[in-house]
Amino acid sequence: MSAEETGRVEAFSDGVFAIAMTLLVLDMKVPRDLAQGQTLAQALAGQWPTYLAFVTSYATILIMWVNHHRLFTHIGRWDDRLLFANGLLLLGIVLVPFPTALVAEYLGRAGQTTAALVYNGTFIVIALCFNLVWKSASTNDRLLRADRNPDAVRHITDSYRYGPLFYVVALVVGFVSVTASLVVNCALAVYFALPSRTAAVIGHAGKAHQLPASHQGQARPSDRPPG
Repeated sequence: MSAEETGRVEAFSDGVFAIAMTLLVLDMKVPRDLAQGQTLAQALAGQWPTYLAFVTSYATILIMWVNHHRLFTHIGRWDDRLLFANGLLLLGIVLVPFPTALVAEYLGRAGQTTAALVYNGTFIVIALCFNLVWKSASTNDRLLRADRNPDAVRHITDSYRYGPLFYVVALVVGFVSVTASLVVNCALAVYFALPSRTAAVIGHAGKAHQLPASHQGQARPSDRPPG
């Protein structure tokens, strides 16, 4: 196991997240060859499935990036096991533009349920990979930083435990309504943003208690962005 810091792992991961988020926009096309009597506004409005899929996937990847960053504020070392687990996670991330395009193309048409299954299935796999990354580092605290906050670590573990099951719920909803399934995914993105922020606040609060009283005013979690 290496004692080196994880900066290079984080930088590489940040690049993959950024590319995946950028590729999402490629499915948004400029309307051409408008039908007789159709206005540009109508053509743009008719592309609402593309907009919905884009916003849902962008928000989800953004929250995943935030949570990935939060994990590595507690992970201080790396080894091959962590690298491969992180690589599997990134594989799921780079796949997101494909199911996004699939849903955008088939939403409201025959085959939309299959598209939703592929879309939600992708996020189930990603949620499982997040758990794998965290367990690779946090089991027996083997790769965590020496100055980690135990409450924050426990909070992350608890919040990730049921993540895959939540996405299974979104998948099941897709059998009833594909649009509702996308809305559930948006709600999950918001939900997973909240535990990360709470964990960060816990971590900063712990540091504040360790500072002399004269300096605690400078370390309030509400005054500074996490990380």
